[in-house]
Amino acid sequence: MADIAALPGGFVAAVRPLDPRAPWIPAWRALGAASLIRNPFYEAGYALAARDAFGAGVRLLLVADRPPEAPGARLVAVWPFRLSRRRWGLPLPLLMGWTHGYAPFGAPLLDGADPQAGLAGLLAAPGVLGLPPRLLLPNAPADGPLPDLLTAQGGRRAAYWPHDRGLLDLSGFGPEARSGYLGHLSGQRRRKLRRARARLEAAGPVTFEILAAPEALGPALDAHVALETAGWKGQAGTSLAQRPAEIAFLRAALADLGAADGVRIARLRRGEQLLASLILPVTGREAWVLKIANDETRPETAPGVQLVHRLTEALAAGDWPIDRIDSCAPPGFALGSTFWTERRPIAHLLVEAGRDPLFPVARTLERARERVARARVTIRNGRSAPAVPASPPRRRP
Repeated sequence: MADIAALPGGFVAAVRPLDPRAPWIPAWRALGAASLIRNPFYEAGYALAARDAFGAGVRLLLVADRPPEAPGARLVAVWPFRLSRRRWGLPLPLLMGWTHGYAPFGAPLLDGADPQAGLAGLLAAPGVLGLPPRLLLPNAPADGPLPDLLTAQGGRRAAYWPHDRGLLDLSGFGPEARSGYLGHLSGQRRRKLRRARARLEAAGPVTFEILAAPEALGPALDAHVALETAGWKGQAGTSLAQRPAEIAFLRAALADLGAADGVRIARLRRGEQLLASLILPVTGREAWVLKIANDETRPETAPGVQLVHRLTEALAAGDWPIDRIDSCAPPGFALGSTFWTERRPIAHLLVEAGRDPLFPVARTLERARERVARARVTIRNGRSAPAVPASPPRRRP
């Protein structure tokens, strides 16, 4: 396998490690901010913060206008991946997009000025670098610019685990439409929310806040971890407090994102008591739900549900200049979809990179793998959905 090779059209393909000292890191940051589809989880600051906790075996597939170490190099595509040699129990390798518990979106970074050239380079790169000619993009957008570009490229692809996840999208809404956004809630739902809010505030006034100041993010993360640890995850030994590598990752990610105004923490608190906390990376006018924690001592007050409700009200009122929030939720997780009426179609995309005579075999094997996984999840949970980390029964107000 080569680590750099020329591509048609004057571009260069390269494979590089996740190295924070690399001279092309500024170019990676610039591409992330100008990417056709923003993906905070593949942008430089977040990805480098996740390296120690989740980056074993991860490399970057880069497409640039010159060798990435050359002065002035401009990146037109970046895709973090792992080489999987026996995903199907056979020696039929493929490149798998980087995914972990804190990276629920798999769109590659493509130059917004010429995304077609970026994607063409990404798909041609495995052939010139001696890599497998098939790519698996987990949790990729199943409609919109990326599938359209893939169609224009003309290669074969297949989708697995298709599902829709809750999305708040106020793009193009005028003041009247924004003020009436939550009008879809039923009368019964509204009564339950009012009762839960009254119960929560019976012990004292509750404050809703959105933190952005870099110096506030570290203490807010500590409070978030403590709140999560006090609940069922702490009792089960699965809270962040029991996973120091993940805390270190989040601390580094929040520090990097906070310095660039790229993260918010939304909270409900009563005085100094934290009731619910939501960590939200931000890309432009879109936010992404990364982590939520809530006080579980009085489930009838539903502070987590109330936090999402208050956040939705704040966006509809224009209190925070954000148009979209992706719930990043697995199928069947109702919290975001209770309040947010829009949906983002998501699927794992198997994509042919160049000419691959074994692509039909890979497509069939991945479909069989999906069927087996669905059957296991159905047996375990009594329903069909992609495997996700275990969560407690969801309570509604």
